[in-house]
Amino acid sequence: MLTSQADPVRVLFLENIHPIAVERMRSEGYEVETVGRALDEDELIAKLDGVHLLGIRSKTQVTANVLASAPQLRAIGAFCIGTDQIDLRTAAESGIAVFNAPFSNTRSVVELAIAEIIALTRRLTEKNADMHNGVWNKDAEGSHEIRGRSIGIVGYGNIGTQLSVLAENLGLRVYFYDTSEKLALGNAVRCNSLEELLEVADIVTLHVDGRPGNSGFFGEEQFARMRPRSIFLNLSRGFVIDHEALRTHLGNGHLAGAAVDVFPKEPKAKGDEFVSALRGLPNVILTPHIGGSTEEAQSDIGSFVAEKLHKYVAEGSTTLSVNLPSLNLTQLPDTARIALLHHNVPGVLADVNSIFAGHKVNVEGQILATRGEYGYLLTDIAAHYPQEILNQLAAMATTVQLRVLS
Repeated sequence: MLTSQADPVRVLFLENIHPIAVERMRSEGYEVETVGRALDEDELIAKLDGVHLLGIRSKTQVTANVLASAPQLRAIGAFCIGTDQIDLRTAAESGIAVFNAPFSNTRSVVELAIAEIIALTRRLTEKNADMHNGVWNKDAEGSHEIRGRSIGIVGYGNIGTQLSVLAENLGLRVYFYDTSEKLALGNAVRCNSLEELLEVADIVTLHVDGRPGNSGFFGEEQFARMRPRSIFLNLSRGFVIDHEALRTHLGNGHLAGAAVDVFPKEPKAKGDEFVSALRGLPNVILTPHIGGSTEEAQSDIGSFVAEKLHKYVAEGSTTLSVNLPSLNLTQLPDTARIALLHHNVPGVLADVNSIFAGHKVNVEGQILATRGEYGYLLTDIAAHYPQEILNQLAAMATTVQLRVLS
C-alpha cells in the first residue's frame, strides 16, 4: 500500500487531551478536531472518516473493526501509559504506528501512592469522616508512622522503581517482585515470588501492566496471604484484582485499609454514576483513575505524544513506538525519504536496493530495524527520482505500507 503526505493532515483528539497537544499539532499546520469524551465503536468509526492521526486516553477502545474502517489512519497517540485499549497487532498489520507516554506521568502516580500510604497508615480517612459528622475522636489507636514499615511493590517498572526510591527515602523497607529481571535500586530487596513478598510487606502496592495474563491475578488467595492489618493499593489496572475479595478482607478486619484508582468498568463521562463493591467502606480511598491526572503530567504527556506523532508524519521516526520497529534517521538536505513497513523475511533490503540500483538512484542514507513479524526501513534518496521506483516498491510481496516523505 502506497501513501503520500496529505495536505492538510487531519487529527482527531478525544477525551480532553491537554491543549498543549492541540497547539503543537496546529503549529505544524495540522487540522485538529477535539472531542471531550470517549467514543464507542460506532461513533469512533464515523468520526475517523478522513482522519490521519488519532489521539486518545484510556477509555476509547480502538478495535480491529475500528482500524479496518479507517484506511487513512497513519498513527495513534495514547496520551497515557497503557495501550491495552488499542489492538496493537492489527494496527501493525495496517501500517499504523502507535505511541504512548511511558514516563511523563510517572511522578504523579508515585506521589498519589505515597499520599495514600500515609493517609491510610494514619487512618486519616476515618478521622476526616468522623470530624465531618461532628465526632471528635482524638486517639492514636491503629495509627502509625510509615518509617520503619515495609512496602511490597508488585511490578518494578518505571513507576515501581521511582516509588521504590521515594519510599526508601521516607524510611520504608522496600521489597519488590517482578516477573522480569530488574535491577534493585538502593537497598530494595527482590522477592523470588509474589507469595514471598506478601509475607513480609505491611503495604502492598500494584504497578503491573495491562497484558491479558494479568487479569484477575490478585484475588482471594493473595488477599488471604497478606499480613494481618496490612494496607493494599492498586494504581495499575482495574481488572487485575478481585474487588469482592478485597471488600471481604477489609470488612472482616484482615486488611486495615485500601486505596484503589482503577476499576474493571469505569464511567465514560464526568458525572456518570460510579458503581463498585468498594463504595461505602470508611477505610478505603477511591479515586476516579487520576493517578496521572495532574496539570504537570498532562502537559508533559501532551507535548511528548504530540511530538511523536509529528515526527512520524514528517520524518518517519518510530522512536518509542509500541508496535513498530524503532527507528530514527537524520535526513540529509535535498533528499526524499521513503518509509517502508514490510514483513520481516530475509532479502527485503537486497530487493529494495536492487530496485534503486536498477534505476541508477543513489542511496544517501538508510537504516533498518525489525520487531517480530515486521521490519521498518527508512531510505533517503535524491529528491528527483522516477515514479516507477515507488510502483515497484509498493508491488513487492513483502510490502505492508510505503510512505513518501518530503
